[in-house]
Amino acid sequence: MSHEKCLKHVRIPCSCIAPSLVRVPVAHCFGPPGHYKRKFCTVCRKQLESPAYRCEVCELHVHADCLPFACSDCRQCHQHGHQDHDTYHHHWREGILSSSARCEVCKKTCGSSEVLSGMRCEWCGILAHASCYIIVPPECTFGRLRDMILPPNCVRLVSRNFSKMHCFRISESLQTEPDEDEDVDGLTQASVKDAQISTESSKQTLKIFDGNDAVKRNQFRLISVARIAKSEEVVEAALRAYYINDDQQHYELQTFTQQTLFSDDVINRNNGAEETSSGPVFREAVPEAWIIRAKSREQEVLRIYPGWLKVGMAYISLVINKESTTETVIKEVLPLLGRQMESPQNFKLVEVLMGSKQVQRMVLDNQEKILGRLRDIRKTSIRQMNQTRFYMVENNKSVVRVRLFVGGLPPQLSAEEYTNILKEELAIKTNLLSVSHVYAVQGAVVLEISCFSEAERIYMLAKDTMINDKQLTATVLPEVLHSKLPQVCCPLLVFVNPKSGGLKGRDLLYSFRKLLNPHQVFELTNGGPLPGFHTFSQVPRFRVLVCGGDGTVGWVLGALEEIRYKLVCSEPSVAILPLGTGNDLGRVLRWGAGYSGEDPYSILVSVDEADHVFMDRWTILLDAQEVVESAENVILEPEPPKIVQMNNYCGLGIDAELSLGFHHAREEEPGKFNSRFHNKGVYVKVGLQKISHTRNLHKDIKLQVDQHEIELPSIEGLIFINIPSWGSGADLWGSDNDNRFEKPRMDDGLLEVVGVTGVVHMGQVQGGLRSGIRIAQGSYFRVTLLKPIPVQVDGEPWIQPPGQIIISAAGPKVCMLKKSKQKQKKTGSLKETRTENVSVSEAGH
Repeated sequence: MSHEKCLKHVRIPCSCIAPSLVRVPVAHCFGPPGHYKRKFCTVCRKQLESPAYRCEVCELHVHADCLPFACSDCRQCHQHGHQDHDTYHHHWREGILSSSARCEVCKKTCGSSEVLSGMRCEWCGILAHASCYIIVPPECTFGRLRDMILPPNCVRLVSRNFSKMHCFRISESLQTEPDEDEDVDGLTQASVKDAQISTESSKQTLKIFDGNDAVKRNQFRLISVARIAKSEEVVEAALRAYYINDDQQHYELQTFTQQTLFSDDVINRNNGAEETSSGPVFREAVPEAWIIRAKSREQEVLRIYPGWLKVGMAYISLVINKESTTETVIKEVLPLLGRQMESPQNFKLVEVLMGSKQVQRMVLDNQEKILGRLRDIRKTSIRQMNQTRFYMVENNKSVVRVRLFVGGLPPQLSAEEYTNILKEELAIKTNLLSVSHVYAVQGAVVLEISCFSEAERIYMLAKDTMINDKQLTATVLPEVLHSKLPQVCCPLLVFVNPKSGGLKGRDLLYSFRKLLNPHQVFELTNGGPLPGFHTFSQVPRFRVLVCGGDGTVGWVLGALEEIRYKLVCSEPSVAILPLGTGNDLGRVLRWGAGYSGEDPYSILVSVDEADHVFMDRWTILLDAQEVVESAENVILEPEPPKIVQMNNYCGLGIDAELSLGFHHAREEEPGKFNSRFHNKGVYVKVGLQKISHTRNLHKDIKLQVDQHEIELPSIEGLIFINIPSWGSGADLWGSDNDNRFEKPRMDDGLLEVVGVTGVVHMGQVQGGLRSGIRIAQGSYFRVTLLKPIPVQVDGEPWIQPPGQIIISAAGPKVCMLKKSKQKQKKTGSLKETRTENVSVSEAGH
């Protein structure tokens, strides 16, 4: 709606003509429906009240019934062989801007929380009025985060048979996404509300189908018209309901009976079952449904888009008739493009359907009658005709190369052995694929597949296949064109554990995909860290952001250590967004005690300005040397030696026993452990249950530090600490000066050994009333266990049988990012934009 005096300032195209203004057709990536606060539908511009859809890649929200009418105007995040450009333009999206948002052009406020108002570039974030944004220079520089963003022209992904969810590795929710049929059924239900069925005798409500496909699927729109309305008025209302901006004289109404409505064959039905209406719609018995048809035309104007040829003009208009074929159209268009000297055989005509969920391309046969093709499309769906384009494309043999990461395989095998396993389990065709990379330690391979259908078959089959009781994982990987990366570019590789932090990880995934290129954001529950590190293996410089608890950080650092020798950038710096319960490493590096809804944009700016520090990592060898007697008095063989990595601390005795109790409670009822407050409450409960227990740990273990035997005091817990934070921020070592030991640092190559006398002592340490008992400081440790004892490393507990535990320094130090103390640099209006529009609190989940 608009004031009459304000109408001249309206610059936003309506949904009728929006498809014709799309520069590069890119389908959206819709997740399952949800409830979103203070958001508006891009198609009908009404506020979202019922469950609606949002794109996981751009800032588009849409009602379920409006989904089929949404333009395929998503962000282009990679090259796929169609209209690839090295220069990127602003990707404008109308949206809800904060009241303090200011226009980049006129510097006046351009935001409103009440309506869709103002334009924002989804890459760089600059803001402008709808009447001002056309003045902004078209080239986008990606804004404040340009050095962290993986440039779209440096990513290649050819994925014709894969959905956008698969391309961006977005996990499918338990609430399955409706297919195209269900979307429009939702449209049917919602259109009942929009039609506002009137009980007045002067009004009537009609079902309108837009073609044979809609009739077969029983997908219709409802319109409300006067009972004395003429057919021309009904046609106009029907075109408006389907967002068709065309002359109503080219359309007519046909009626269908109830029997015809549910027929499986509308196209071949006798014409007697259809009735063309040109008089008033009001009759004694109103037909149950109508179908709107396009009248036959002797000739019409066809738009040919030469965008893939990278020429200056947007499209060429060409008059076609019944005799026009694909071949004649190409011959007529070439001179208009200034390429009259080239052979028509070097070109082809491609029909592109710009659906909201998928952009479908079909090469037309040279002898195809174009006018007949247009008639068939309109007969199937008038709405689809409004979303169809014809492109002039050069004939070139594109090489199909799909990269598929397959994990969950048995470890320590050769490429030939992995190929044989995949032949047996997935029936792969070796003439269509090859194993390009092998990660034997992790039990994973990367396949390069030269056939789309074979890649899709392997992808879907792998997700339903188990080998040695272990589920296979399959991930579609993009190819990073590292040679095209700007010299100043240091892209950020983001890992998010969606199960951490009370499920805040899922909201962060959504926000980081918006702020960055979604190809640099990886969900750890989908194949772990390895697919991300492989994708960035040839990138000369990059940084890592890990969103999760201390266990997640250790997981990623362990994977980095294993794959380091295969990375061009072998020592990427690592930042942390703490989502877990303790978050001790996050506290030490100043990233906070835990994520509590801060602006994701500000977090990325802090990562960009963070300081580099080094941290020791430690290898723990666990060697059970004595046989163990089971509960059934059966003598078991000793466990084989295993190696684990440690970043923060390692505990034996009461500390590990409490962690083990918490671990068991979480396994019994995992759904309840979705907040830090609840998790800490369970820790307290487990501690109170153990408070009266007495142990003599010093009698059950022996400690050797740097080849020297250490006499242990009377303690119940022994803890080796690498960082000055333990048990959710407690200083276990203490701040008192002691001439016997050096001042602890996380990069000094030394571990501190501390003892605790029991649960009460641990509570006093965490309350800041006491510190632990300082025992030793060194770089090499040997612990002899005389009986089974609880052990935990970075929060992961288990019962360790009698034997030896050896702790020593592990490889090179890891480079971490420590949040800078100085305030962030001013980022102008972009900060205002991100705070309001890319906040994880925007969704009302």
